[in-house]
Amino acid sequence: MNIPRSEYPRPQFFRDSWQCLNGEWDFAFDFGKSGKDRGYFKPETKFDKKILVPFCPESKLSGIECKDFLNSVWYKRTITLTEEQLKNRVLLHFGAVDYYCTVAINGEICGSHKGGYSSFCFEITKYLHVGENTITVNAVDEQRNGKQPRGKQCGGYYSAGCDYTRTTGIWQTVWLEFVPEIYLKSVKIITDYKNNSVSFTAKVDGESSNMSLLTRIFFEGELQAEKEVSLNCGSTPYSMTVDNVRLWEPGNPNLYDVEYILYVDGKMMDKVQSYFGFRTVTLENHAIYINGKPVYQRLVLDQGFYPDGIYTAPSDADLKRDIELSMALGFNGARLHEKMFEERYLYWADRLGYIVWGEHANWGLDITTYESLANFLPEWMETLERDFNHPSIVGWCPFNETWDYNHRRQDDRVLYTVYQVTKAIDSTRPVIDTSGNFHVITDIYDIHDYEQDTEIFTKRYAAVTKDEVYETFPDRQRYGGQPYFVSEYGGMFWAPYEKDGWGYGKAPEDEKEFANRYASLTKALMDNENICAFCYTQLYDVEQEKNGLYTYDRKQKFSPETYELIRSVNQAVAGIEKKK
Repeated sequence: MNIPRSEYPRPQFFRDSWQCLNGEWDFAFDFGKSGKDRGYFKPETKFDKKILVPFCPESKLSGIECKDFLNSVWYKRTITLTEEQLKNRVLLHFGAVDYYCTVAINGEICGSHKGGYSSFCFEITKYLHVGENTITVNAVDEQRNGKQPRGKQCGGYYSAGCDYTRTTGIWQTVWLEFVPEIYLKSVKIITDYKNNSVSFTAKVDGESSNMSLLTRIFFEGELQAEKEVSLNCGSTPYSMTVDNVRLWEPGNPNLYDVEYILYVDGKMMDKVQSYFGFRTVTLENHAIYINGKPVYQRLVLDQGFYPDGIYTAPSDADLKRDIELSMALGFNGARLHEKMFEERYLYWADRLGYIVWGEHANWGLDITTYESLANFLPEWMETLERDFNHPSIVGWCPFNETWDYNHRRQDDRVLYTVYQVTKAIDSTRPVIDTSGNFHVITDIYDIHDYEQDTEIFTKRYAAVTKDEVYETFPDRQRYGGQPYFVSEYGGMFWAPYEKDGWGYGKAPEDEKEFANRYASLTKALMDNENICAFCYTQLYDVEQEKNGLYTYDRKQKFSPETYELIRSVNQAVAGIEKKK
C-alpha cells in the first residue's frame, strides 16, 4: 500500500533520521466522549474501523466520509522500533490535529495539545521499547461552543454560505524523528540585504559545557560562507556575511541552502539542512516595499480546501499546482484565508517566488471576552515561530472579519494584545489586526468590498487619496494614514455548468460580461497609486460557493481568451509601481 503524503513534512529543517506514520490506522467514533472511561487508551482495546491518515474522517480519501459532528474520535496503530532507533531520543510529530489532542504510548499518556491548526510534538523516548509499540490518539472537537477557532468549517449540519465541510482529528502528517541526546531544536533567521548579512538564533535541547555549531551557506551548490560559533545552553545569536547577495523577490525566488552541524566535545552530534531567502519587507510611501522596491501585491484568496481531502491536499503536487494555477493568471501571491496552511505549501511558495499572508482560522471563536486569548494566542504563537523563516510570508493577519458574536461586539483588547504579541515575536513583517473589520491597531488598513457595479466601484476608488479613503464601517473603525489595501473584492458568481451555488452580487449574463467586469474592477484598484494591493475572491470554487476562477477540482471555467484577459490585467503596471 502506498503511504499518502509521504514527503518530508518540514522542509526548512530537514533531518535524515525520520519515519512517516501516515497510512492505515485503526479508528473509532466516540459520540458520547466516553472512550477514556471505556479503556480506549489501553493498547489491547480494538477499534472497529480503519482510516487513512492524514485525511480527516469527514473526507472521502480517509475511507470514512462521515460528515456529521464528531465530538470525539480515536486513532491507534502499532509501530516496530529497533534498538538502534531507541539508542537516543524519539520525537512524535503531528502536523495538525483538530482540536484537542491527547496521545498515549503503550497505554501511558505522553502529552496533550490544544489547537486545530498548529504543529506540535512530544518526546516519547521513555514510553518506548524495542519491538512493537502502540500509539493511541484521541481528538476532541466541539466546534459550536464558541471556545475554539474553526475557520470556514460549517457550524450547521449542512455546508452553507461561505462555510464548508468540517475537519476533525488528524489532518496533517504524523511522523517520528530520531534525534541525539543533545540536538539542534530550532534556528531563527533574519536577513539584511543592505548589509549583506544573515542573523541566526540557534536553540539546542540538552546541555553540555562544550558545544559549537558550524553553519555553512550555499548558493546553487557553491559555498558562500561558513562560521563556527560556541553555543550557550538555550539560545545563541550570531551573524554571517554573504558577498554578492542574490535577492528573494516575487517571481525571482533566489534561495540559499544552509547546513548546520552541531558538535559536542568536538564530536559531530547533529546535522540539519535548511534554506533562507534575502527578503526584507518595509512600509514606505504608502506602499509595501520588498527589498527596497514598491511591489503591488496582486493577490487571490486561497482557502485551502480540496474536494476529496477537505483541509488536506491529496498530494504534495496539488499544493504546488494551486500556486502555479494562480501565477499562470498573473497573480503574485495569496491571502491564505481562515486557515493556517501546512509547511509544504509554504515550501512551494518559497521555491516559486509566491508571496502570501499568514492568517489564523478565527471564525467560530467568541472574542467578545478577553478570556478568548487563552484559546487563540498560544496556537497563533506556535505558528508564528514555526513559519518565521519562510521568505514567502510577507505579513501576518491573525483575524478576519471580526463580526459581532450573538449581538456582542469584539473586545478590542483581544485584537490589541494579539497584534502586540505578533509584533514582539516578529518585528520584520507588517501585521493586519483583522482583515476587513473591525480594525483596532493595524500596520496596513484593509477593507472588503463586493460592489459589482463597475461605475460605482471605479468612482469610489478613483477618489482614494493618502488622506481620504473609502471606509466600509466608519462608525466602528477609523483610517489612520496606513497603506491602503482592498483585500477582498470581486467574488462574481459563475457556474453555468451547475444549477446551484452562489457568488457575490448579480451574476454576469455571459462570459464576456464576466471578463469585462473583472477587468474594470481590478483596473480601478491598480490605477490608483494610493492603493497598495488587491485580493480577488477567489482562486477556485469551494463547495456551494461558485465564485472561483477555477472549479473546485481545479478545472478551467472560462475560455483561453478570458484567462488571457485576466492575466494581462493582473500583469499591468500598477500606479504604485510607476512611482519608483
